[in-house]
Amino acid sequence: MIPAMPATASSSRQVSRRASVAALRFGRLAAMGTVAALILVAGVWASWRTAPYVMLTKGRERGTIEVTRCGQDTCTGPFTPASAGSPGPDRVVIGKSVAVRKGRTYAVVVKPGGREVVRSGPAGVLYAWVPMGGALLLASVVVAGGLRRTRVAWAMAGLGVALLTAAFVTV
Repeated sequence: MIPAMPATASSSRQVSRRASVAALRFGRLAAMGTVAALILVAGVWASWRTAPYVMLTKGRERGTIEVTRCGQDTCTGPFTPASAGSPGPDRVVIGKSVAVRKGRTYAVVVKPGGREVVRSGPAGVLYAWVPMGGALLLASVVVAGGLRRTRVAWAMAGLGVALLTAAFVTV
């Protein structure tokens, strides 16, 4: 410090610097927290397109589909209702994925108001939540790098890997 300078000028600069560092830290935490939350919300949103049909099956038409023909995006086949005498559609459509093969039979749930079906049972539930597993993995990187919360990030990544692995094994 220069002897001619009053001591308050130096301390006011330090207070100002601390305040700006705190503001920048808060801004980083707010921005990265928002990004991580948006990624997780997007994962839930993407998973919830099929999850309610698979998880909340009470009152929905259940049965099996034997895949007889596959196109570019969908596969079709005859539908056999789980309960005898149910007025189910004759033929149904299931989205083509790695988990659906021609000539195999799958337990399915009919989406309301149509002929579209989704897989049911443990494989269907885990497959429905695959987007959430990916969102957990992506958000873990944001939490580790942007929020500097490595333990939380490792837990999120572990949950995401466990969900994706379980879906891969069951499907």
